[in-house]
Amino acid sequence: MCAQTLKNENRILTFSALMASGFALGGLVLGLWVGSLVIVFDGVYSLLSLVLTLLSLVASKYIQRPSDAAFPFGRAVLEPVVIVIKAIAILSIVCYSLYSAIQALFTGGREVDISIATLFGVINVVGCGLAWMYIARKSRRHSSGLILAESRQWQMDTLLSVAVTLGFFVAWIVTLTPFAQYAVYADPAMMLLMSFYFIKVPFEMLCGAARELLMMSPDKAICDKVSQSVTCIGNELHQPMRLAGVTKVGRELRVNIDIQAKGQSAIAVADIEKTKQRLQRRLSSLALELQLNVNIAA
Repeated sequence: MCAQTLKNENRILTFSALMASGFALGGLVLGLWVGSLVIVFDGVYSLLSLVLTLLSLVASKYIQRPSDAAFPFGRAVLEPVVIVIKAIAILSIVCYSLYSAIQALFTGGREVDISIATLFGVINVVGCGLAWMYIARKSRRHSSGLILAESRQWQMDTLLSVAVTLGFFVAWIVTLTPFAQYAVYADPAMMLLMSFYFIKVPFEMLCGAARELLMMSPDKAICDKVSQSVTCIGNELHQPMRLAGVTKVGRELRVNIDIQAKGQSAIAVADIEKTKQRLQRRLSSLALELQLNVNIAA
Protein backbone atom coordinates (compact mmCIF):
# COMPACT_ATOMS: atom_id res chain seq x y z
CA MET A 1 0.00 0.00 0.00
CA CYS A 2 1.40 3.42 -0.96
CA ALA A 3 2.42 6.02 1.63
CA GLN A 4 -0.37 8.37 0.53
CA THR A 5 -3.01 5.71 1.20
CA LEU A 6 -1.59 4.98 4.65
CA LYS A 7 -1.52 8.69 5.48
CA ASN A 8 -5.10 9.09 4.22
CA GLU A 9 -6.23 6.06 6.26
CA ASN A 10 -4.75 7.43 9.50
CA ARG A 11 -6.23 10.90 8.87
CA ILE A 12 -9.72 9.53 8.18
CA LEU A 13 -9.71 7.18 11.18
CA THR A 14 -8.58 9.98 13.51
CA PHE A 15 -11.27 12.33 12.18
CA SER A 16 -13.89 9.59 12.53
CA ALA A 17 -12.88 8.91 16.15
CA LEU A 18 -13.24 12.59 17.10
CA MET A 19 -16.65 12.89 15.43
CA ALA A 20 -17.94 9.64 16.94
CA SER A 21 -16.96 10.73 20.47
CA GLY A 22 -19.07 13.90 20.16
CA PHE A 23 -22.14 12.09 18.81
CA ALA A 24 -21.82 9.31 21.39
CA LEU A 25 -21.82 11.70 24.34
CA GLY A 26 -24.68 13.82 22.96
CA GLY A 27 -26.84 10.83 22.02
CA LEU A 28 -26.48 9.02 25.34
CA VAL A 29 -27.16 12.10 27.48
CA LEU A 30 -30.13 13.34 25.46
CA GLY A 31 -31.57 9.86 24.88
CA LEU A 32 -31.66 9.09 28.61
CA TRP A 33 -33.05 12.56 29.33
CA VAL A 34 -36.02 12.37 26.94
CA GLY A 35 -36.47 8.60 27.38
CA SER A 36 -36.07 7.63 23.72
CA LEU A 37 -34.97 4.13 22.72
CA VAL A 38 -33.97 5.35 19.27
CA ILE A 39 -31.77 8.20 20.50
CA VAL A 40 -30.12 5.98 23.12
CA PHE A 41 -29.46 3.44 20.35
CA ASP A 42 -27.95 6.21 18.23
CA GLY A 43 -25.69 7.24 21.12
CA VAL A 44 -24.65 3.66 21.88
CA TYR A 45 -23.99 3.07 18.18
CA SER A 46 -21.80 6.20 18.06
CA LEU A 47 -19.93 5.05 21.18
CA LEU A 48 -19.43 1.66 19.59
CA SER A 49 -18.24 3.39 16.41
CA LEU A 50 -15.67 5.28 18.48
CA VAL A 51 -14.31 2.10 20.07
CA LEU A 52 -14.21 0.32 16.70
CA THR A 53 -12.55 3.29 15.01
CA LEU A 54 -9.83 3.33 17.66
CA LEU A 55 -9.41 -0.40 17.05
CA SER A 56 -9.06 0.28 13.31
CA LEU A 57 -6.52 3.02 13.98
CA VAL A 58 -4.36 0.71 16.11
CA ALA A 59 -4.71 -2.10 13.56
CA SER A 60 -3.77 0.24 10.70
CA LYS A 61 -0.48 1.15 12.37
CA TYR A 62 0.24 -2.48 13.31
CA ILE A 63 -0.48 -3.81 9.81
CA GLN A 64 2.19 -1.48 8.38
CA ARG A 65 4.98 -3.30 10.23
CA PRO A 66 7.21 -5.56 8.12
CA SER A 67 6.99 -9.36 8.20
CA ASP A 68 8.65 -11.17 11.08
CA ALA A 69 8.77 -14.64 12.66
CA ALA A 70 5.25 -14.27 14.09
CA PHE A 71 3.78 -13.04 10.78
CA PRO A 72 6.01 -14.46 8.02
CA PHE A 73 3.46 -13.51 5.32
CA GLY A 74 2.74 -10.04 6.67
CA ARG A 75 -0.12 -8.65 8.75
CA ALA A 76 -2.67 -8.00 5.99
CA VAL A 77 -4.91 -10.71 7.48
CA LEU A 78 -5.53 -8.45 10.52
CA GLU A 79 -7.64 -6.12 8.37
CA PRO A 80 -10.50 -8.60 7.76
CA VAL A 81 -10.19 -9.71 11.41
CA VAL A 82 -10.90 -6.13 12.53
CA ILE A 83 -13.82 -5.88 10.10
CA VAL A 84 -15.28 -9.15 11.47
CA ILE A 85 -15.07 -7.72 15.01
CA LYS A 86 -16.78 -4.53 13.82
CA ALA A 87 -19.57 -6.41 12.07
CA ILE A 88 -20.25 -8.71 15.04
CA ALA A 89 -20.31 -5.76 17.45
CA ILE A 90 -22.74 -3.79 15.27
CA LEU A 91 -24.96 -6.85 14.75
CA SER A 92 -25.06 -7.39 18.52
CA ILE A 93 -26.21 -3.85 19.30
CA VAL A 94 -28.81 -3.96 16.50
CA CYS A 95 -30.21 -7.29 17.76
CA TYR A 96 -30.41 -5.99 21.34
CA SER A 97 -32.19 -2.84 20.15
CA LEU A 98 -34.62 -5.01 18.19
CA TYR A 99 -35.41 -6.95 21.37
CA SER A 100 -35.91 -3.72 23.36
CA ALA A 101 -38.24 -2.30 20.71
CA ILE A 102 -40.43 -5.43 20.66
CA GLN A 103 -40.59 -5.43 24.47
CA ALA A 104 -41.62 -1.74 24.52
CA LEU A 105 -44.36 -2.34 21.91
CA PHE A 106 -45.92 -5.03 24.10
CA THR A 107 -45.70 -2.99 27.32
CA GLY A 108 -47.53 0.18 26.28
CA GLY A 109 -44.93 2.06 24.24
CA ARG A 110 -42.65 4.89 25.44
CA GLU A 111 -43.43 8.54 26.13
CA VAL A 112 -40.87 10.83 24.47
CA ASP A 113 -40.34 14.62 24.40
CA ILE A 114 -40.83 14.83 20.64
CA SER A 115 -39.79 18.47 20.15
CA ILE A 116 -36.33 18.01 21.70
CA ALA A 117 -35.90 14.63 20.02
CA THR A 118 -36.70 16.10 16.59
CA LEU A 119 -34.21 18.94 17.07
CA PHE A 120 -31.52 16.43 18.04
CA GLY A 121 -32.38 14.36 14.98
CA VAL A 122 -31.89 17.32 12.64
CA ILE A 123 -28.50 18.14 14.20
CA ASN A 124 -27.48 14.49 13.90
CA VAL A 125 -28.52 14.28 10.23
CA VAL A 126 -26.38 17.29 9.34
CA GLY A 127 -23.37 16.18 11.41
CA CYS A 128 -23.37 12.52 10.37
CA GLY A 129 -24.08 13.41 6.75
CA LEU A 130 -21.10 15.77 6.61
CA ALA A 131 -18.83 13.16 8.23
CA TRP A 132 -19.98 10.48 5.77
CA MET A 133 -19.49 12.81 2.76
CA TYR A 134 -16.01 13.80 3.97
CA ILE A 135 -14.87 10.19 4.45
CA ALA A 136 -16.43 9.06 1.15
CA ARG A 137 -14.73 11.92 -0.74
CA LYS A 138 -11.35 11.27 0.85
CA SER A 139 -11.56 7.55 0.07
CA ARG A 140 -12.13 7.92 -3.68
CA ARG A 141 -8.46 7.99 -4.70
CA HIS A 142 -6.69 6.32 -1.79
CA SER A 143 -8.89 3.74 -0.09
CA SER A 144 -8.56 0.54 1.96
CA GLY A 145 -10.79 -2.04 3.62
CA LEU A 146 -10.67 -0.15 6.93
CA ILE A 147 -11.68 3.12 5.25
CA LEU A 148 -14.58 1.45 3.44
CA ALA A 149 -15.77 -0.12 6.71
CA GLU A 150 -15.56 3.31 8.36
CA SER A 151 -17.57 4.86 5.52
CA ARG A 152 -20.28 2.21 5.94
CA GLN A 153 -20.45 2.92 9.68
CA TRP A 154 -21.12 6.62 9.01
CA GLN A 155 -23.55 5.76 6.22
CA MET A 156 -25.55 3.69 8.71
CA ASP A 157 -25.39 6.48 11.29
CA THR A 158 -26.60 9.05 8.74
CA LEU A 159 -29.52 6.88 7.59
CA LEU A 160 -30.38 6.15 11.21
CA SER A 161 -30.50 9.88 11.98
CA VAL A 162 -32.70 10.57 8.94
CA ALA A 163 -35.11 7.82 9.98
CA VAL A 164 -35.18 9.09 13.58
CA THR A 165 -35.95 12.66 12.50
CA LEU A 166 -38.71 11.61 10.08
CA GLY A 167 -40.17 9.27 12.68
CA PHE A 168 -40.35 11.94 15.38
CA PHE A 169 -41.87 14.38 12.88
CA VAL A 170 -44.59 11.85 12.05
CA ALA A 171 -45.11 11.23 15.77
CA TRP A 172 -45.57 14.98 16.33
CA ILE A 173 -48.22 15.06 13.59
CA VAL A 174 -50.00 12.12 15.22
CA THR A 175 -50.24 14.08 18.51
CA LEU A 176 -52.31 16.70 16.67
CA THR A 177 -54.88 14.14 15.53
CA PRO A 178 -57.58 12.13 17.38
CA PHE A 179 -55.06 9.26 17.49
CA ALA A 180 -52.68 11.10 19.84
CA GLN A 181 -52.72 8.23 22.35
CA TYR A 182 -50.83 6.06 19.84
CA ALA A 183 -47.87 8.46 19.64
CA VAL A 184 -46.18 6.52 22.46
CA TYR A 185 -45.64 3.64 20.03
CA ALA A 186 -43.72 5.78 17.53
CA ASP A 187 -40.33 5.41 19.23
CA PRO A 188 -40.29 1.58 19.58
CA ALA A 189 -41.92 1.18 16.14
CA MET A 190 -39.12 3.22 14.55
CA MET A 191 -36.54 1.17 16.41
CA LEU A 192 -38.17 -2.04 15.19
CA LEU A 193 -38.17 -0.99 11.54
CA MET A 194 -34.61 0.35 11.65
CA SER A 195 -33.28 -2.78 13.33
CA PHE A 196 -34.55 -4.97 10.49
CA TYR A 197 -32.96 -2.63 7.93
CA PHE A 198 -29.62 -2.15 9.68
CA ILE A 199 -28.97 -5.87 10.09
CA LYS A 200 -28.12 -6.00 6.36
CA VAL A 201 -24.99 -3.79 6.31
CA PRO A 202 -22.99 -5.44 9.13
CA PHE A 203 -24.07 -8.86 7.82
CA GLU A 204 -22.57 -8.00 4.41
CA MET A 205 -19.40 -6.71 6.11
CA LEU A 206 -19.15 -9.97 8.08
CA CYS A 207 -19.60 -12.15 4.98
CA GLY A 208 -17.03 -10.19 2.97
CA ALA A 209 -14.39 -10.33 5.71
CA ALA A 210 -15.07 -14.02 6.35
CA ARG A 211 -14.48 -14.77 2.65
CA GLU A 212 -11.08 -13.10 2.91
CA LEU A 213 -10.13 -15.01 6.05
CA LEU A 214 -11.12 -18.27 4.35
CA MET A 215 -9.01 -17.32 1.29
CA MET A 216 -12.03 -17.53 -1.02
CA SER A 217 -12.24 -15.85 -4.43
CA PRO A 218 -12.79 -12.06 -4.33
CA ASP A 219 -15.68 -10.37 -6.09
CA LYS A 220 -16.26 -10.98 -9.80
CA ALA A 221 -14.92 -7.57 -10.91
CA ILE A 222 -11.48 -8.27 -9.38
CA CYS A 223 -11.36 -11.83 -10.76
CA ASP A 224 -12.27 -10.64 -14.27
CA LYS A 225 -9.67 -7.86 -14.16
CA VAL A 226 -6.89 -10.26 -13.11
CA SER A 227 -7.92 -12.93 -15.62
CA GLN A 228 -8.02 -10.45 -18.52
CA SER A 229 -4.64 -8.99 -17.53
CA VAL A 230 -2.96 -12.42 -17.39
CA THR A 231 -4.39 -13.35 -20.80
CA CYS A 232 -3.25 -10.06 -22.39
CA ILE A 233 0.27 -10.30 -20.97
CA GLY A 234 0.58 -13.91 -22.15
CA ASN A 235 -0.37 -12.81 -25.67
CA GLU A 236 2.01 -9.83 -25.60
CA LEU A 237 4.99 -11.94 -24.48
CA HIS A 238 4.01 -14.96 -26.58
CA GLN A 239 4.32 -16.99 -23.41
CA PRO A 240 1.53 -19.43 -22.48
CA MET A 241 0.40 -18.72 -18.91
CA ARG A 242 -2.58 -19.66 -16.80
CA LEU A 243 -4.20 -17.99 -13.81
CA ALA A 244 -3.97 -20.64 -11.08
CA GLY A 245 -5.64 -18.70 -8.29
CA VAL A 246 -6.54 -15.26 -7.00
CA THR A 247 -7.69 -14.09 -3.59
CA LYS A 248 -7.87 -10.83 -1.65
CA VAL A 249 -6.75 -10.61 1.98
CA GLY A 250 -7.14 -7.18 3.48
CA ARG A 251 -5.14 -4.75 1.39
CA GLU A 252 -3.28 -7.50 -0.47
CA LEU A 253 -4.22 -9.11 -3.78
CA ARG A 254 -2.60 -12.54 -3.96
CA VAL A 255 -2.24 -13.96 -7.48
CA ASN A 256 -0.78 -17.33 -8.55
CA ILE A 257 0.25 -17.81 -12.19
CA ASP A 258 1.48 -20.93 -13.99
CA ILE A 259 3.87 -20.27 -16.91
CA GLN A 260 4.18 -23.05 -19.47
CA ALA A 261 7.82 -23.87 -20.30
CA LYS A 262 6.95 -24.98 -23.87
CA GLY A 263 9.67 -27.65 -23.86
CA GLN A 264 12.35 -25.21 -22.71
CA SER A 265 14.67 -26.43 -19.98
CA ALA A 266 14.39 -23.10 -18.22
CA ILE A 267 12.76 -19.70 -18.46
CA ALA A 268 14.93 -16.61 -18.05
CA VAL A 269 14.58 -14.77 -14.75
CA ALA A 270 14.29 -11.55 -16.75
CA ASP A 271 11.15 -12.88 -18.47
CA ILE A 272 9.56 -13.69 -15.13
CA GLU A 273 10.38 -10.21 -13.81
CA LYS A 274 8.95 -8.66 -16.99
CA THR A 275 5.73 -10.62 -16.43
CA LYS A 276 5.50 -9.39 -12.83
CA GLN A 277 6.11 -5.75 -13.77
CA ARG A 278 3.50 -5.78 -16.54
CA LEU A 279 0.91 -7.40 -14.32
CA GLN A 280 1.58 -4.90 -11.54
CA ARG A 281 1.05 -2.02 -13.97
CA ARG A 282 -2.21 -3.47 -15.28
CA LEU A 283 -3.59 -4.13 -11.79
CA SER A 284 -2.47 -0.83 -10.26
CA SER A 285 -6.01 0.58 -10.75
CA LEU A 286 -7.31 -1.85 -8.09
CA ALA A 287 -5.40 0.08 -5.38
CA LEU A 288 -4.28 -3.17 -3.77
CA GLU A 289 -0.83 -4.44 -2.87
CA LEU A 290 -0.03 -7.19 -5.38
CA GLN A 291 1.55 -10.38 -4.05
CA LEU A 292 2.44 -12.36 -7.18
CA ASN A 293 3.59 -15.98 -7.18
CA VAL A 294 4.83 -17.36 -10.51
CA ASN A 295 5.15 -21.13 -10.99
CA ILE A 296 6.97 -22.79 -13.89
CA ALA A 297 4.90 -25.64 -15.31
CA ALA A 298 6.45 -28.29 -17.56
